[in-house]
Amino acid sequence: MKQLITRIRARYRYSAILLKQLVKSDFTIRYQNSVLGYLWTLLRPLFLFAILYLVFVKVLKTGGDIPNFGVYLLIGIVIWNYFVEVTTGSVGIIVFKGDIMRKVNFPRYVIVLAVSFAALINLLFNLVVVVIFMAIAKTHISPSVVFLPLLIAELFTFSLSVAFLLSALFVKYRDIGFIWEVGMQGAFFAVPIMYAFSLVTSRSQLVGKILISNPMAQIMQDVRYMLVSTKTETVGSVFGSNLAWLIPAVIVGMTCLISALYFKKRSPFFAEDV
Repeated sequence: MKQLITRIRARYRYSAILLKQLVKSDFTIRYQNSVLGYLWTLLRPLFLFAILYLVFVKVLKTGGDIPNFGVYLLIGIVIWNYFVEVTTGSVGIIVFKGDIMRKVNFPRYVIVLAVSFAALINLLFNLVVVVIFMAIAKTHISPSVVFLPLLIAELFTFSLSVAFLLSALFVKYRDIGFIWEVGMQGAFFAVPIMYAFSLVTSRSQLVGKILISNPMAQIMQDVRYMLVSTKTETVGSVFGSNLAWLIPAVIVGMTCLISALYFKKRSPFFAEDV
């Protein structure tokens, strides 16, 4: 076992060092010459939260019977922002790093991983803000919160899988960037970010089952169930069985497999195609 760990460390040591440097450079470049610097990591989702809270909670009253709907809304924004940051940030990253790839030989997957880990750091900072809002609102925390790391792992895996697929497709099909941008605008309303999911299921159980099968919707609702209120509808309650969690899990697994195979197939030609 010790020898296996040693071989793994030796094999991926260079990749780990490169990944660390890329993540550091991403943060440095992103906030360079910015007065507030890293504070923008926290301020951006808070500004969006303030706008959506005012419009959809105070004016349109979309909170339904969900207690502490402000925290409910903030969790959705934080999770969605992470997914958007990883995927949109990865779409053109291979092309953007084309000059480096032609000069230096290194594993291509590290480039996409760097975007994902940089976004993960932002997510962890934002979750600290969520915890502060939870303390202020005195939300009910479910004992199932012990499974929260599994949901974060699922979110990371699904986002990274989509990022790998998009980055590889963009090298050959540049329209992917525009398609994904439009798709994200529509998907923002398709997942339960700014409304209680019960508003969907009360009108159509079928539509509710389709929407909750989306891993992003499933993750949001599960996190809200753990951190905000056990009244939150989850994939298990919508389908009437906890085994229904296998549906988004299978989607994540298939996305991961397809993206890994396609990225591995196309990566040897990235330097030429960009």
